[in-house]
Amino acid sequence: MKIQPDIIGVQSISGYGAGWIAVGGEKITSSVVIGSRGERFAWNCQRYEDLDATHFAQLAALQPELVIFGSGQYIRFPQALWIKALIDQQTGIETMDTQAACRTYNVLAGEGRKVLAALLIEST
Repeated sequence: MKIQPDIIGVQSISGYGAGWIAVGGEKITSSVVIGSRGERFAWNCQRYEDLDATHFAQLAALQPELVIFGSGQYIRFPQALWIKALIDQQTGIETMDTQAACRTYNVLAGEGRKVLAALLIEST
C-alpha cells in the first residue's frame, strides 16, 4: 500500500553528496537555507567556524516552527549563544550532519510543517 505521494507540493532536496545538494535539479555547492514556504537564500558561511549568532537570528526572523541545522559532514552543535534568538521565540532546532538534515527536511516539509533547513556545505 502506498502511503506517501511521490511528489510533495513544496520545495524539496532532490539529491546530496559530499560538498553539494540539489534542489529542483540545480546543484548547490555553498551553504544555503531552504524553507518549506519557498524560502531559499545563500547562508553566508563557508565552514562551521564562520558561524555566529547573526546566522541563527536570520533564521529566527523567518519565524519557522522548526529549524534543521545541517552542520556539515560531522555533527557539531551550535553554541547556546548562537541560537538564543530561536530559543527566545520558542522555535525548535535540531542538529545533524547535512545529509541527514536533507532527508529530515524533506519528510517534515512533505508533512506540511513550517520548517527551515540551514545547511552548512563545506568545500571538500
